[in-house]
Amino acid sequence: MTRGRARAADIHALARALPHVSVYDVDSPTPVYQVGGKSFVFFRTPRPDAADPVTGQRYDDVVVFWVADLAAKEALVQDPSTPFFTTPHFDGHPSVLLRLSRIGELSRLELAEVIEDAWLSRASARRGRLYLEGPDRITG
Repeated sequence: MTRGRARAADIHALARALPHVSVYDVDSPTPVYQVGGKSFVFFRTPRPDAADPVTGQRYDDVVVFWVADLAAKEALVQDPSTPFFTTPHFDGHPSVLLRLSRIGELSRLELAEVIEDAWLSRASARRGRLYLEGPDRITG
C-alpha cells in the first residue's frame, strides 16, 4: 500500500483489488462497484439532496460508500475531522457520502479501510470470512 493522500483514481484501484468485484458502467463517470450483485461503492449523478448550501448547485462529485451499520455511519459523519457526510435522502441507510473534491483529506490507507469495510458490509459472510483470513487484504 503506497502512502500519501488519497486520489479519485485510488477508489477505482482499491475497489477493483477486492475479490469477486464486478463493475457496472465502467466507462461512465458514475461506475458502480458490486460484490455478489450488491453495490458497495458507487458514483452518483448530481441530485437535489446534495447541493452547495449557498449557491444551490448540485454536487457533481459525490461517491457513496456502504458501511456496516448506522453506528458506523454516525461515527464517520459526526466526526468533524472526516470529509464524510450524509443527506436526508440517506436517513436510515447504512452509507456515507464523500465529495471527490475532498478526497485528499484522507490518506490512501484511510480510503482503503473505508472501501474494505464497504465491501465487507455487502459481501456474503463466507466471502468476508475467507477474505479476512487470507493474505491479500488491501489494508493489511
